[in-house]
Amino acid sequence: MNPRIKHVDNLSFVNKKALIRVDFNVPLDDHFNVTDDTRIQAAVPTIQKILKDGGSAILMSHLGRPKGGPEDRFSLKHIVLDLEKALGVPVKFSPDCIGQEAELLSAGLKPGEVLLLENLRFYKEETAGDKDFAQKLSRLGDIYVNDAFGTAHRAHASTAVIADFFIDKVCGYLMLSELKNADMVLGNPNKPYTAIMGGAKIADKILIIERLLDKVDNLIIGGGMSYTFAKALGGTIGDSLLEEDKLDFVLELMAKAKAKGVNLVLPVDTVISKAFANDAEQGMANKGEIPDGWMGLDIGPKTRELFAGVIAESKTILWNGPMGVFEMESFDKGTKAVAEAVVAATKNGAFSLIGGGDSAAAVNKFGLGDEVSFVSTGGGALLEYMEGKVLPGVAALEP
Repeated sequence: MNPRIKHVDNLSFVNKKALIRVDFNVPLDDHFNVTDDTRIQAAVPTIQKILKDGGSAILMSHLGRPKGGPEDRFSLKHIVLDLEKALGVPVKFSPDCIGQEAELLSAGLKPGEVLLLENLRFYKEETAGDKDFAQKLSRLGDIYVNDAFGTAHRAHASTAVIADFFIDKVCGYLMLSELKNADMVLGNPNKPYTAIMGGAKIADKILIIERLLDKVDNLIIGGGMSYTFAKALGGTIGDSLLEEDKLDFVLELMAKAKAKGVNLVLPVDTVISKAFANDAEQGMANKGEIPDGWMGLDIGPKTRELFAGVIAESKTILWNGPMGVFEMESFDKGTKAVAEAVVAATKNGAFSLIGGGDSAAAVNKFGLGDEVSFVSTGGGALLEYMEGKVLPGVAALEP
């Protein structure tokens, strides 16, 4: 993390209004109930620090992807009760994020009070990074705090542009811990260092995989992307996921791994199914031997054992992407086995970073989120940071 960036402990918020960019993009059910409040809980320490100092907090966030204006299903009013419960204080709500009402509500805030603004993305100017919109938002607070790591890779009005209008701009505790933990696997990690890459597509992970080849001792490949490897090695993969345009890349990657002395670990067996359904006919196949009419949807038992053995020997672990279709009970055993192996290694002294998105959802599904070193809240942002890209939301905090 850039040492020039200040964080909330570097300032006193007494009698100050903190305008905080949080990430409250939480899942809601059909009745607008929050089904996972992880992101709300993650923002609590920063907000409480500001209130404890004798400051007030004005919270701004997006929710979902509204198309061209306000939509009730994406209103942040639905999360007010959950937020009050998490903070233990009443939360005022502004039905607009800019304009007269938002300015009056902000101006009237007393020390210790909290105001939640309506969804920033009800204005297309937010995602466009519009300067006038950012300036209107900036009128609401004295100090700008960015605690939304999950959106730090976006050059949006509230995540990057707005910082130009503040002298005092700092990151919150969540942003701070995200950057520090990412640096743990980017700097000089303890060896052996194992990266576990899963998920559907190699295309999403090309840059990070290439960068990791210079750092890791072991690279484990699972999930949908592993079938392109199997195909490139001359195997048959039936109806499994295939990125035809990545076959040459995969062979190059394997050659690079070998040249750099990286142990590339691929599945040796796979759970197969007649259809993409929990209750379809299922079977087992060795690597590269999936018959026509079948598709691979999870790693098999031998692979689970193989991967767990490599993970057990590791001192630093980065995991990004599931091993199979973990949302379906029939195909969640591989992802669960990897999660349990990571937990066991962590208990044995390893540092483990779970890279947001589906990996975070998986460890939380199995109730193991508290048993690894750190679960990132930002899938895309973490990947871009690890690829070596500058995150606009982080760069904007530099003095």
